Amino acid sequence: MLKNDFHRDLQFSHSAEDLPLWGVIYNKAFPGNHGFANMRDNGQTQYLGIDRTIILSSGKAIYVDEKIRRKDYGDILIEYISNDQKKTKGWAEKPLFCDYIAYAILPSKMCYLMPVPQLQKAWLENKQIWLSMYGKKEAENRYYKTINCPVPINVLFKAIGQTLRIDFCRS
Repeated sequence: MLKNDFHRDLQFSHSAEDLPLWGVIYNKAFPGNHGFANMRDNGQTQYLGIDRTIILSSGKAIYVDEKIRRKDYGDILIEYISNDQKKTKGWAEKPLFCDYIAYAILPSKMCYLMPVPQLQKAWLENKQIWLSMYGKKEAENRYYKTINCPVPINVLFKAIGQTLRIDFCRS
C-alpha cells in the first residue's frame, strides 16, 4: 500500500502556496483587501492553523488555513484525527485561531471558504451521522495515520448554514 509521505505532501503544499489562484480567490472573497501575507515561515502561526493573513480595507486581519487537493471527489475531507498514534485531534476538532479554512480543489478550479467556528460546530453536531453514512478515510503515513471523513460538499455547506441560524426561543 502506498503510504503518504508527510514531507512530500508538505513540499507539494508549499509549492502551491504561491500559486496565482490564491490571489484570485482572496480578491474575489474579500474585495478591496489591502493585501495578504504568507505566514508559513512563522512556526507559531502555523501551530495556530494560519497559513495566510488577509488585511481588509478596515484594517481587520483575516486568518486563513489553506488546504489544496489534487483530485476532485465531490467531497471535503474533514480531518478529525491528525495522528492516530499520538491521538492528536485534526483541524475539525482542535482549537484553531484561523477564521477560515480555504479548501481549494485543483481539477474543479473551486475553492470553498469555510468559517472555522461554524465548520467545527457542524462537524461536532453531525460527526456520528456522517461517519456512519460516509465512513472514514485513513491516510497512511510512515508511522501514523491521519483519519478523515469525506463529507459531500452540499451536505457540509447545508450543515454549516444551519449553524448560522439560532433559535433563541428554545434552549
